[in-house]
Amino acid sequence: MGYSKKLLSVAVPSLLALAVSASLQADVLPQSQKNSAWFVDGQQQVKDNVTLATKTRAKNVILFVGDGMGISTLTAARILKGQRAGNLGEEGYLSFEKFQYSALVKTYNVDAQTPDSAGTMTAMMSGIKTDAGVVGVAAGVERGKCSTIKGNEVVTALQLAEIKGLATGVVSTARITHATPAATYASSVERNWEDISDMPEGTSDCQDIALQLVNFERNLEQRFSGVDVDGIDVVMGGGRRHFLPKDKAANSLDAVSEIEGDRTDGLNLVTQWQTQYPQGNYVMDQQGFDAIDTETTTKLFGLFNESHMQYEADRSNDIAGEPSLSEMTEKAIKILDNNDKGYFLSVESGRIDHAHHAGNAYNALNDTIEFAKAVQFAIDNTDPSETLILVTADHSHVFTIAGYPKRGNPILGKVVGIGNTEPSKDANGKPYTTVGYTNGLGFHDLNNETNADAVYDLDPVSGRADISDVDTTTPGYHQEALVPLGSETHAGEDITLHAQGPGAQMVQGVMEQNMVFHIINQALALTEK
Repeated sequence: MGYSKKLLSVAVPSLLALAVSASLQADVLPQSQKNSAWFVDGQQQVKDNVTLATKTRAKNVILFVGDGMGISTLTAARILKGQRAGNLGEEGYLSFEKFQYSALVKTYNVDAQTPDSAGTMTAMMSGIKTDAGVVGVAAGVERGKCSTIKGNEVVTALQLAEIKGLATGVVSTARITHATPAATYASSVERNWEDISDMPEGTSDCQDIALQLVNFERNLEQRFSGVDVDGIDVVMGGGRRHFLPKDKAANSLDAVSEIEGDRTDGLNLVTQWQTQYPQGNYVMDQQGFDAIDTETTTKLFGLFNESHMQYEADRSNDIAGEPSLSEMTEKAIKILDNNDKGYFLSVESGRIDHAHHAGNAYNALNDTIEFAKAVQFAIDNTDPSETLILVTADHSHVFTIAGYPKRGNPILGKVVGIGNTEPSKDANGKPYTTVGYTNGLGFHDLNNETNADAVYDLDPVSGRADISDVDTTTPGYHQEALVPLGSETHAGEDITLHAQGPGAQMVQGVMEQNMVFHIINQALALTEK
């Protein structure tokens, strides 16, 4: 349908007037303004964003979740990344922050103003919000009551992708049975039921989360008669103890650490998985991981730690070795893209959250930088015309950036104001750091201790400490907190969602968290026949 002559007669002069006006404005701009790097960069970004993507169908979708990665975490991580590169830091970007489309996302659970990971990831995977503490079920359940699960199970984006014949993968630096990765494949009225030893008597009608992962294919085919699926193709993370029996003798596969499993039902789910998928590869260390041939591997099951995988700063301390998040992302993409129909992949950086809970900004930011590196691999090694990349968090933390530090001041350092060389002081004459926490364990100086979890052996600290002679930029420094608690808490403000690829234009404005599922569904046509 063409435009009318009347409309064109009005539109053409108007467009010419705008062009002349823009030309005149350009002429009056001083060279110092036009030639400024800020100005040039801003103009280029506008040009890049003018051409809006119209394609909404994707072949592949990758969902990246930085657990606990709130806006203040993004800001501080980008500054730290820049400062490590020798720059002032504030002017930089994390890989995904340059995506054309972004939105703010509301994270509350049905029953909680400040959410947990179980409820938030379930929203992203199912399209409905639910209660805190439950995984893959609707809000109609009673947490911890097995009998309430029937009829309240949701169907997740990963399960729908399986039914559609796509390749599927779940990657996490947390235990693979932890709330966020579990919400992609399991239904449980209690997020802590990671294996049968975690479940009270009278819950035999409910499967633990580890068992649901190994029984994924069987459970899905039983739930939907006539459905033919081949199981999750790539699973990598921690949590080995939840798959092994409480018997060291049975755990010859775990010869490196000689860890006794947690399972009290005698099941060895690792050998069960190997029996189900004789063509598959089970790996548990860096050597096994490196040996995987991505062109010939059809099934990969990697459990690299008996609990959570190590913080990025600690990986070199492990004798057996663990792959990084970016290495696991690379391996997953290269295996999954062997499926001509496409794939759905969920990648979580779980330890950002854990470092924040420990009140340790160093590890939270360091793992965020590694997370951004994993996203960068996906950007560089997928076709933006066929792969939708979504990058988000499940919730934030009570992590703050405050004071009046001068530009380029070390983000992990003490506040030094504009024009000053000495740290600023509070009303009691004590210096303070730029980043801190509203609540948590508070000040602890563990020097070069890279394992943030070491602080849990210590008591919460009340009141301000004198940090005049403390190096606050070391890995073992734990920031001060206003309210002393045994663990720092989540926060309730919005988080961000960044998008690139087919359907990315739907990511705009302020959104409910369950919209993430609907964007994935639209891109992959998961619920269409």
